[in-house]
Amino acid sequence: MKEIRAIVRTTRLDRLQEALRAIPNFPGVTIFKAEGFTAPAAIDKRTVKEELTDFTPKLMVCVLASDDMVEPIRNAIMDACGTGSIGDGLVWTVDIGTIHRIRDRSEL
Repeated sequence: MKEIRAIVRTTRLDRLQEALRAIPNFPGVTIFKAEGFTAPAAIDKRTVKEELTDFTPKLMVCVLASDDMVEPIRNAIMDACGTGSIGDGLVWTVDIGTIHRIRDRSEL
């Protein structure tokens, strides 16, 4: 099992939902509101105050999925959320040891 996480633009949520729902057997997604800023070296020179206080609203996307689902999910996120501009976000994958359903304590 893997967890696919991404930080994406809030304006891409509708496109992302459509793309993920189009994946056969998609397991589900959790979305968190997030804030952050890009690496200061990647943008024009600004003041230290601007660099420390300019937080841009973003979304964190979390999906728990089987190993064979990682590539289509990651591709759907990148395709739906990419604009080609700085600030599009990041996507990464984390190994998951075990997952248990709270309802019946079953291991997934």
